[in-house]
Amino acid sequence: MSLLDETFAKLRSEGRKALLPFITAGDPDLDFTGDLLKDFGKAGVAACEVGVPYSDPVADGPVIQASYQRALESGFRLQQLFEMRKRVAAEVTIPTLTMASYAIIYRVGLERYIEQSQEAGFCGVIVPDLLVEEAAEFSKLCADRDFNLIQLVTPTTPRERQVRIAESSSGFLYFVSVTGITGERNELPPQLIDNVGWLREQTDVPVCIGFGISQPEHVAKLGPVADGLIVGSAIVRRIAQANAENRGEVRGEIDRYVREMLAAINAVK
Repeated sequence: MSLLDETFAKLRSEGRKALLPFITAGDPDLDFTGDLLKDFGKAGVAACEVGVPYSDPVADGPVIQASYQRALESGFRLQQLFEMRKRVAAEVTIPTLTMASYAIIYRVGLERYIEQSQEAGFCGVIVPDLLVEEAAEFSKLCADRDFNLIQLVTPTTPRERQVRIAESSSGFLYFVSVTGITGERNELPPQLIDNVGWLREQTDVPVCIGFGISQPEHVAKLGPVADGLIVGSAIVRRIAQANAENRGEVRGEIDRYVREMLAAINAVK
């Protein structure tokens, strides 16, 4: 059982929900990424997603796209992410995952990506562009190595297909809340609660909701039906200030925001 599996099992046994921040690796540099991983563990989040930047993101909105661009312009390299994760291993107590395009994983090599990720301290990967019809080989390799493969379900995914995606996933299922791209939103679709509730009845894999979640009000509304909530753009937008402002102050602002969201999710029954 991976550290992520252990975390969700513990949360379920305690009747609690997970908060999962998303940040972009290397934005504005990998030292800052490592510092945030330490901060998140101290704050008490369940796990953290670390996006691997690439040049042609499809589903990411302007905030995430800009963060990828900043990281790439600063010279980001995947191997440097793995090296940074090793350096902070003793100070990062939460499960950490990469979110990577399948093209990047394929280029590295399926087994090699898993091996290097585990050696660095990552316990799984979210692959937003891996079709379930093409996932069998990578899913088996991940299962054989007790490495979590998290796949995505969208609002337009047919229900039969949602079940197939759940069967080839582990760790948790990423339920995309809205059609379109990532980004903060004031309103979320009214049918979202029913759709997530249905999927949770079809699988034992935890279901976490992402895209558009940025406010404690979202947490109060969606927390009861999900196993966890993912917050990305609201944090990445604050990270964007790190180059222009005092980095300590930016980390403090992010820490306050994360703790506000944690208070909201810990209040969910």
